[in-house]
Amino acid sequence: MAGSEGSAAFAEGVPCWIDAQLPDVEAGKRFYGELFGWTFEPFGKTDEPTGPSQSSSGSQGSPGALESPAPAAYAGPSPYAGSVRALLDDQPVAALVPKRDGRMPTVWTVYFATPDAEDLADRIREAGGQVITAPVPVGPYGTMALAADPESAVFGLWEGGTLPGFGRRHGPGSFSWVELYARDTAVADSFYAGLFHDALFGPGTTRDFGRVLVTEAFPAEMPPHFLVHFGVQDCEALLGTVVRLGGRVQAPPFDTSYGRVAVVTDNQGASFAFLQT
Repeated sequence: MAGSEGSAAFAEGVPCWIDAQLPDVEAGKRFYGELFGWTFEPFGKTDEPTGPSQSSSGSQGSPGALESPAPAAYAGPSPYAGSVRALLDDQPVAALVPKRDGRMPTVWTVYFATPDAEDLADRIREAGGQVITAPVPVGPYGTMALAADPESAVFGLWEGGTLPGFGRRHGPGSFSWVELYARDTAVADSFYAGLFHDALFGPGTTRDFGRVLVTEAFPAEMPPHFLVHFGVQDCEALLGTVVRLGGRVQAPPFDTSYGRVAVVTDNQGASFAFLQT
C-alpha cells in the first residue's frame, strides 16, 4: 500500500505532507500561486472534523478532499494558526505557515506518515535521532511532530486526521520527490531503513524518497538536510519565472537517476527543487 493514491491513509514512512515556514505568508501566496497555479484557503475556516479516513470516489488525490465548514475555534491554539492550505485543482498539496521565531530557518519541511506519532517519536529516539517538537494536535486535521536524524537533518511526522496528507502528488505543481543530503550515508541508510523499511523496500512501493552523499563539491557549511522536489513539465522554462518573482537559481538543471532537477529558492529564501521526469 505504500504510495497508494487510492488510500485514505498513507503507509508509515511515506512522505505525505509538506509545509513552508515563511516570514510572510501573503508574499508566499503570490510567489507559489503564480509559479504553480496554486490557490489558497485558511486552515480552521472551511473544514469540519469528520474522522480519520475521508475520501471521495474516483479522484486521484481524493484522500485530502474535505467537504464541510469547520468551527473557527480550530484556528486558535493550532500550530497551523494563521496558515493557509495550498490547493491544486481543489486538492491539498502543501501548507504555508507563518514563521513564529525569526531565528528559525525559512524552509520547506517534509512530513512522513505514521499511524501513531508518539510511538514513532519513541522509535526515533531509540534509533539515535532527536524529537525537536513532541507530537501535538493540529485541530481536526492530524497530529504533527518535528524530529531530526542522527546527522541533524530535520523532518516531520504526520498522523492524519481529517487531512491524511496530499490530495495530489507526483505531477506538475505538486510533491514528487524528496532527497536527503547526508554526510554519512551508512548512518542515514541504517536509520531510515530501520524506521521505514516497508515504505522504502516493501513490495509494490512507489519510491519518492532518496539520498545523496554530501561530498567536498558542496559548501563545507551546508548541513545535512531534506530537499523537497516539485514536479514540473520543463525545468528550464520555469527558471525565469522564479527570478522574476524574486527568487533565485541555486543550481541550473542537471540529470539524476530519478529525473532532471533544478534547485531554486523562493522570494523569502526557502530552497526547493523542480523535478522533470
